[in-house]
Amino acid sequence: LDLLGSLVDKSLVVAAPGPDGTEMRYRLLETIREYAAERAAAHPADRRAAADRHAAHFLALAEEAEPLLRGAAQLPWIRRIETELDNLRAALLHTVHSAAVETGQRLALALGWFWWLRNYRTEGAEWSARVLETSSAEPPEGTPAYWRFMRLRMMHVFLIADGNAPKDLRTPQNIALAERMRQIFRAGGPETARFPGMLWPMTNLLTGNSIDFRDGLDETVDNCRSHGQDWELGVSLMLRTHVGIDITGGLSTVDADLAELHEIADRVGDRWTRSQVASAAGEVALSRGRYDWARSEYEECLRLAREVGAHMETPFAIARIAESAFCSGDFAGAEQLLAEAAREAERYGGMHEIQVYGGMLTALVALVQGDLGRARTECELARAAAGNMSGPPQLAAGLGNIDAVLTGREQGPQAGLTKLAPALATAVAAHCAERVLASLTDTAAVLLSASGRTAEAVRALAAATAWRAGHPRSVPEQAAVGGLPAAARAVLGADRYTAEEAAGAELSPAEVATLVTQATQATQATQATQATQATQVTEATQATRITGN
Repeated sequence: LDLLGSLVDKSLVVAAPGPDGTEMRYRLLETIREYAAERAAAHPADRRAAADRHAAHFLALAEEAEPLLRGAAQLPWIRRIETELDNLRAALLHTVHSAAVETGQRLALALGWFWWLRNYRTEGAEWSARVLETSSAEPPEGTPAYWRFMRLRMMHVFLIADGNAPKDLRTPQNIALAERMRQIFRAGGPETARFPGMLWPMTNLLTGNSIDFRDGLDETVDNCRSHGQDWELGVSLMLRTHVGIDITGGLSTVDADLAELHEIADRVGDRWTRSQVASAAGEVALSRGRYDWARSEYEECLRLAREVGAHMETPFAIARIAESAFCSGDFAGAEQLLAEAAREAERYGGMHEIQVYGGMLTALVALVQGDLGRARTECELARAAAGNMSGPPQLAAGLGNIDAVLTGREQGPQAGLTKLAPALATAVAAHCAERVLASLTDTAAVLLSASGRTAEAVRALAAATAWRAGHPRSVPEQAAVGGLPAAARAVLGADRYTAEEAAGAELSPAEVATLVTQATQATQATQATQATQATQVTEATQATRITGN
């Protein structure tokens, strides 16, 4: 301290309070730094020794911080790592240049969750790739070096898999890497129950195999119960809960996982985990038509995400609050929240998924407000953004639904059905949740009714109602189909209406998709026949006139 103080007194070192004002930070003026670098370069052995000590110091700091970043005392540790980030980068650079393989791998692994949480994901992917390149060969299987190497490879997959377009991710090299990671980490055991090993099911983002993803989550939850800690089990359960909410038949399976997640989040104290549990609870509430509850959960998610600095989560939380407002009929409030979510996403950048999700919701708001031009613009912008990401199928289904409604209003119900039928079939094939399938089928019912296919419309509406399992439609959904039953009864009569409704309530999503496709094809065939007949009449009329003349 005396030496450091004398350097400060001589203005060779500058002292200033750190970001939190609780400790002093020391730096060199640029001219002094350049002079010191020249002097150090003349003594490479001493310079290497100093850099080794520097890397060892910051490796110790990062490994001490790593588990604490995921607990109740995380905030000061997050600030500390953020404050030392340039020193940590310098240490990583030294390990790469000096081929200090073990130090570099341990340092990158210790920083992995920080990179993810604080939105340094691209940088983290680059560092992990550079550190992996320092390893000349794969270590012997089963050794500590082997598992360290494999965990870092898994970390790299985890960091590159988020927010990239499928065409960029699903290269032969990445698919082979994903399969290799699955083989290694699927075997189970303590190493595969640690972060990031327990995330091996996410390799599906490189392969596109969503069914295998769900099976893998069941396996990793079981393995974390046997070999993992609370945080790792919580993350695995959280992923399984979100997937359950999003797939056909999954909503009824999530309550036990969600209850356990609340207990784990309370024990662990990690704000990110707590925010994700609130998000999952909000999604369950949204799926069950409990929009006030959903909004409350998403607001808690937003509060916790902001507190921990999880900037990638905040735009989604705001957009989810907007969706809750939209579903309850507060269209003006939803529009304001979506604008806020867009500003938040723009501030941090690179969030293609929020551009798609927010754009879809903005298009819906414009649609219910009667602004078809803006709805079309927002829908097309969201579709363009969807091409730059590997997003969930429910987003594509939602955009397809809006496109069908807009096309129906722009070009007539038959044209809308032509867009709706493949969108519904694709959503069924992707095993989208009943809420998504029911919304698409509601649209199909409206378009079928407007096309004069009243019986099919009643069956489709009854199927969509049955899939909701007693959960109410949102305010805009109810407004869209509210007049259909009375109009259909007037056409079919009470007895026929009741019979068609009962038949429709028994239909599966695949059967409804077939019904809509067949009705669309029949409508197209009728239109083609009518067009041919009209042409023949016109030609006959013209021939008669010519003959008469």
